[in-house]
Amino acid sequence: MGAAQETLGEEQPWSEVSPDAARRLLVAAVEAFAERGYHATTTRDIAGRAGMSPAALYIHYKTKEELLHRISRLGHDKALDILRTAADGEGTAAERLSAAVRSFVRWHAGHHMTARVVQYELDALGDEHRTEIVALRRQSDAAVREIINDGVRAGEFDVPDVPGTTLAVLSLCIDVARWFNVAGRRTPDEVGALYADLVLRMVGASPQA
Repeated sequence: MGAAQETLGEEQPWSEVSPDAARRLLVAAVEAFAERGYHATTTRDIAGRAGMSPAALYIHYKTKEELLHRISRLGHDKALDILRTAADGEGTAAERLSAAVRSFVRWHAGHHMTARVVQYELDALGDEHRTEIVALRRQSDAAVREIINDGVRAGEFDVPDVPGTTLAVLSLCIDVARWFNVAGRRTPDEVGALYADLVLRMVGASPQA
């Protein structure tokens, strides 16, 4: 399944990337990295999938690693936006945690190919880019930890180990990208609802109706 078909209601994936040639190369890179892995993919593979010559790729991206960094940065920015929006939203801690998990899981399921690259190719980045992405991951961790801490303080959650539980919640959500199959019996929305229920049980809250 191509990256163009994995998106949720987006006619043109990576629409924030321009010009169009750079966007097409990004889509092709996501497909290639997800199917073959970063190290087994060549710039010729990526250019071929985009219907372009290898020379054309270098007009937009100096290296294969620069392409991976662009994909990773956009994906992590989106993930952080999802979690921060929930953390800063209205409602009880349980409502905000449910919203965070629903949206985060929905993105990882609906964009499972992109998410696999974003989440599992971190070690292929150069030192500078890896440091940048790790910092974004820490902010995502902090957003979820903030919600759980709020719930503990309000007496909504029973969580003896907030850092460990935060890690467990994020790991549970991220792993959806590894196994989700569009031909499966659950939609991204249904998986999001299921995981929100599981996470609320994990923290000792009453599941949301």
